[in-house]
Amino acid sequence: MDNLFSLENRIAVITGASRGIGEAIAHIFARNGAHCVLVSRKIEGLEGVVSDIREKGGSAEAIACNVGDVDQIDALVAQIREKFGKLDIIVNNAATNPYFGNMDGIDVPRLDKTFDVNLKGPFFLIQRSIELLAASGKASVINVSSINGKRPAPLQGVYSITKAALISMTKGLAKELGARNIRVNALLPGLTKTKFSAALMADDGLLDEVYKTIPLGRHAIPDEMSGAALYLASDASSFTTGTCLTCDGGALA
Repeated sequence: MDNLFSLENRIAVITGASRGIGEAIAHIFARNGAHCVLVSRKIEGLEGVVSDIREKGGSAEAIACNVGDVDQIDALVAQIREKFGKLDIIVNNAATNPYFGNMDGIDVPRLDKTFDVNLKGPFFLIQRSIELLAASGKASVINVSSINGKRPAPLQGVYSITKAALISMTKGLAKELGARNIRVNALLPGLTKTKFSAALMADDGLLDEVYKTIPLGRHAIPDEMSGAALYLASDASSFTTGTCLTCDGGALA
């Protein structure tokens, strides 16, 4: 029987790949045969991940790109086009949350940054890559949203808006791009131990309260998101598009 989870001969772009969920996804993709193009704002943060993947027998390279800047996205896509001529997988994982508080207190620069990275970045990376994805014949786009996109979290309202919009964008693009054999799905992590959640993890009292809302009674680690991403990227999900795969320990149940 063929390995439905094989990513042999596939080119995968993973944004926000220097740590956390993006790094975990890069490792599992590489282990299953993909050539991983790791993307982050600063290339220095990617070098260790690339080295680790190669030491374990995988294939990876790093490209610096601030996905909040459309010109840098265009440069990234141009490099992919010139080097590979196609693109099989995009994982839009890069995200930011520069403001923690009630929505009525946010200023324009921080609102713009949140929307630029969390929403405009994924949108334009997909839009600029459509021809490359269509050349794959079995392309998969994975937008890493959040359970906050379905249930806004306290003091994270603006961040939650962008994650809700990312879910809507996923469904819309799945309808528009299906005829070109481009699948588009969203991965919705719950509370996961990353640098992104460090402030919450450091507050034992608040963390205990959050655990009470999670049936499994704990947080996830990044590796617990990687299997879901592998499913969405591979032929195992060949008839799955426009869906949200929730990995939250039951928090939304």
